[in-house]
Amino acid sequence: MVTSSVAGPRVIRVLVAEDSATVRALLVSAFASDPGLTVVGEAADGRQAVEMAVRLRPDVITMDVRMPVLDGLEATREIMSRIPTPIVVVSDAARDDASLALDATAAGALMILPKPDGARFAESRRQLVATVKAMADVHTVRRWAPRPRVEALPTQSSGRVRVVAIAASTGGPAAVRELLGTLDPAFPAPIAVVQHIASGFVSGLVRWVAMGTPLRVKAAEDGETLVAGTVYVAPDDRHLGFDRAGAVALADSSPIGGFRPSANYLFDSAAGAFGAQVAAVVMTGMGSDGAAGAGAVHAVHGRVFAQDEESSVVFGMAKEAIRAGAVDEILPLDGLARRLKEWVR
Repeated sequence: MVTSSVAGPRVIRVLVAEDSATVRALLVSAFASDPGLTVVGEAADGRQAVEMAVRLRPDVITMDVRMPVLDGLEATREIMSRIPTPIVVVSDAARDDASLALDATAAGALMILPKPDGARFAESRRQLVATVKAMADVHTVRRWAPRPRVEALPTQSSGRVRVVAIAASTGGPAAVRELLGTLDPAFPAPIAVVQHIASGFVSGLVRWVAMGTPLRVKAAEDGETLVAGTVYVAPDDRHLGFDRAGAVALADSSPIGGFRPSANYLFDSAAGAFGAQVAAVVMTGMGSDGAAGAGAVHAVHGRVFAQDEESSVVFGMAKEAIRAGAVDEILPLDGLARRLKEWVR
């Protein structure tokens, strides 16, 4: 008799690192609610998290940042150096953990999510489960390797650049800070940034990015006039755009492709307000947000740059913009900074 077996759907193996027994139980319960996930280990401190990661080889790790013995940042660094694994930081923005959580993204963590709370528990649990499942398929690396300098072909600006618009998602905080950190404080254009990040973490993101760049960094405010050398970050749950006079115009309109703020909204608004005097940058991130908006910038003869696959944590947003035929140049992370400096001159 011949028997055959058909493999069932993949079950993603999760390691939970959290020192609070109560929160740890909430996370384990959330993952147990989805048949596509199984918890293979629970770590109460960072050292246990490292040891379990090496021993159990999970598909994804959820990581608290404030833990005894070894905090989440150091645990992330050690895991990424020994056994690179997708890591989702689950942190509490209200406890001012944002800076430490963002440092963990610079060390290799992919995303930051808030800890489940009573007010929005069902929604935060759904977001947590969906994110962990999505991150399981992200290819992780130890660190971005140093690359030789790549010189782009010389081009000529079509006129004074009045705004640089940047969009990023997964892997974006560290990449955006690195990009902005190489720009001169006298950078002659304002910079608008849409970074997909969990609600509550934008103020921490602003402070964290500001520590790594000589530019002024702030959350964008409705109606304010753009100033060169200033970085305007889209606030929580509002689209970032511009009015006809070129001032900041925030919007509460519906999410676009599930995102508010949306990269498509930013780019499309910039194209409408500034025409060819826009430089748009699509950076590391999952999904396709920004592809249609990059097309709008390209259509008015603005310049569109995309981060290359090698330097991207996730080559999704940039790849979709490239596929749409909206990108003028594809550059590594360090090449983007050099190109922006050349273009805004």
